[in-house]
Amino acid sequence: MADQGSAAPGTAVEKREAPIPSAGTAVVRSDRVENPGFPPYRPRVSDLDPKKERQNERRVAWFFWASIIGTVFAITAYIAFPIVEGDMASVRLNNGLLGLGIALALLSIGLGAVHWSKALMDGHDLVEQRHPTRGSEETRARAAEIFTLGNKESGFTRRKLIRNSLIGALAVMPLPAIVIFRDLAPAADPNALLKHTMWEKGMRLTKDPNGVPIKASDVTLGSVFQVIPEGLYDTEHPLEEKAKAAVLLMRLKPEDLHVSPGRESWNYDGIVAYSKICTHVGCPVALYEQQTHHLLCPCHQSQFDITHEAEVIFGPAKRPLPQLPISVDAEGYLVAQSDFHEPVGPSFWERVHD
Repeated sequence: MADQGSAAPGTAVEKREAPIPSAGTAVVRSDRVENPGFPPYRPRVSDLDPKKERQNERRVAWFFWASIIGTVFAITAYIAFPIVEGDMASVRLNNGLLGLGIALALLSIGLGAVHWSKALMDGHDLVEQRHPTRGSEETRARAAEIFTLGNKESGFTRRKLIRNSLIGALAVMPLPAIVIFRDLAPAADPNALLKHTMWEKGMRLTKDPNGVPIKASDVTLGSVFQVIPEGLYDTEHPLEEKAKAAVLLMRLKPEDLHVSPGRESWNYDGIVAYSKICTHVGCPVALYEQQTHHLLCPCHQSQFDITHEAEVIFGPAKRPLPQLPISVDAEGYLVAQSDFHEPVGPSFWERVHD
């Protein structure tokens, strides 16, 4: 048979077919490459020269000491350059120096660990087969020996300079976070801060955020309003005041309300007002189920029954939402009778009630 593509005219070319193996015959492929294994280990400078080994050890320790310096710098900068309210330059300076110190601390630990592994830890290649199930006691004992060998090869216990500097860097690393989070705690007694809000006798209830006063006739059955005290946005710290004084206003049928003795006058014709701040951890209660008259906190699913003075019926909250006593003035506007009779917000503060 002539091969027209490769043979000269008139030249016969033999075409050879690959042999077909019979059943049970093993076929050996000639293109299979034998595993060459690991390349020869090339000793590093640290392996050959004890002086270089000590130099690399000191470099690793320097990185860890630099991490400690970065941590101390972050704490010092946070205290020495405080944020001044209304001064954005102080915010940028404080955040910049704080970020620089924390970045130095984290980066130095990373660089020290990388340099330690590349220059000082054992550099031989190895393959470890994974075992899908729990090994035998002999295997586990062997694993313990391998860990011991790894500790010996890394020099963690033997290289005291590296070990101690690393422990020191890791020990001081959380300090900036502790200082920052501690600074977020209230400077004054939280019981006193949460005991009183802006609400006072005769203060009108207004819609949030436009501050329009609400008449009793505006509140229909099944409706709900987020309410703030009149003039809240004219105060010096409106957001702080709003965080304590925000209220949800709803109207139910008067016969649906189960009022305890002493609270008969706290609602007006079925209109009730309750703190919007959940008594679990202070999240804003935001969802009102019109048919069941339940308020739901979306953070941790605490539910409050408005027909029974916002008592807890589900979730982690431990006490009802504080109720704001309300009435109407001569013009028909809803007004507060007084402030809340108990602290608003989370129940985890130590509190003393009147």
